[in-house]
Amino acid sequence: MQVSLDWKQGLSFSGSAPSGFSLDISAYEDVGGTGDGFAPVELVALGLGSCTAIDVISILQKKRQDVHKFEVRVTTERREEHPKIWTRALIEYFITGKSVDPAAVERAIQLSSEKYCVVQNMLKATVNIETRYEIKEA
Repeated sequence: MQVSLDWKQGLSFSGSAPSGFSLDISAYEDVGGTGDGFAPVELVALGLGSCTAIDVISILQKKRQDVHKFEVRVTTERREEHPKIWTRALIEYFITGKSVDPAAVERAIQLSSEKYCVVQNMLKATVNIETRYEIKEA
C-alpha cells in the first residue's frame, strides 16, 4: 500500500489513499498547526476503531445477530513526555439489538483482537489495549 500526502500550507496536508479517498491532516494548534484537519494520532485512533468495528459487525452479521445500532469508541492515554506514545487504549463496543447473544459479541471481539484487526495487532505490541462491551435491548 502507498499513501500520499500533499502539503497545503504551514503544517497542513491533504492525504490520499489507493481507495481514492482523501482527507485533511494538520498538526494540533498547540504545536503550530492550524487545526484544519485530523491530527495524525487521531487517524491512528480512528484506524483502530474502524478496523475492529468492521470485524465485529461483520462477525455479528454472520452469526445472524439482530443488531439495530452499533457504535465503537476508542479512548487513549498518552505519556506526558516525548515521544507522547499511547500507554493505554480502551475500545468500547455499544450494541443495541433484539436478543443479541453476549457470547457472540465476546467471540466477535476476541476474533477481531486476536486474528483479524491488523491495526490492533500492530499496536498491542506496545500499547495495553482493553475492551468492553454493552448490549442494550431494542
